[in-house]
Amino acid sequence: MSDTLLFGVLPYVAMGIFLIVTIQRYRQRTFTYSSLSSQFLENKKHFWGSVPFHYGVLFVLFLHLAGLFIPDAILAWNAEPTRLFVTEATGLAMAVITLVGLANIVLRRLQVRKARTVTTLSDWVIYGLLAVQVITGIGVAVFHGWGSSWFATSLTPWLWSLVKLDPQLGYVAALPWMVKLHIVNAWLVIGFFPFTRLVHVLVVPNPYLWRRTQVVVWNYDRKKARSAD
Repeated sequence: MSDTLLFGVLPYVAMGIFLIVTIQRYRQRTFTYSSLSSQFLENKKHFWGSVPFHYGVLFVLFLHLAGLFIPDAILAWNAEPTRLFVTEATGLAMAVITLVGLANIVLRRLQVRKARTVTTLSDWVIYGLLAVQVITGIGVAVFHGWGSSWFATSLTPWLWSLVKLDPQLGYVAALPWMVKLHIVNAWLVIGFFPFTRLVHVLVVPNPYLWRRTQVVVWNYDRKKARSAD
């Protein structure tokens, strides 16, 4: 029964919330489709949190999507032990970088008064969910290795069975508890996603990828402003 609820019902509930709330928010509160960046409030600590987090999470997400859309190519690549080891080691390293970035983001929100003031409850919730996701992902990589291969053979068929509205729970029922926790938490992240500032990644086209560097001209003494912290 628990497997049915967690892997046969929760995914549809999470995706339903994601789609309905995302569309409703965009239609009614378009302006909130922003990262609501606090970079102007403090930039040095922001850099060491935002940059490693974004690069790390994008790389890890790319590996997951590759396992979902080109599983045969992933398995063929992993057939060579050296390539498999490089893939696993690189993925683990990028997950650790993601965790370091997330930790710096949270510490900055706690330590910098201005950033803490503009931090909302939804921010803390999504930080907690992301922390669980990254930590369990690292745990899976360490204790249940070669995930890029068994993802392609177990999780990919299950995910596509969800798309076909015919959940095949046998693919995930026997997986270790840490892997299951990682999967369930991923759906919680997806379900809570439209309530957070993360929705800015859905705005297409995203000019951040190709626009010219933004030039900021300060008209006051930044040292004095920072000392107010």
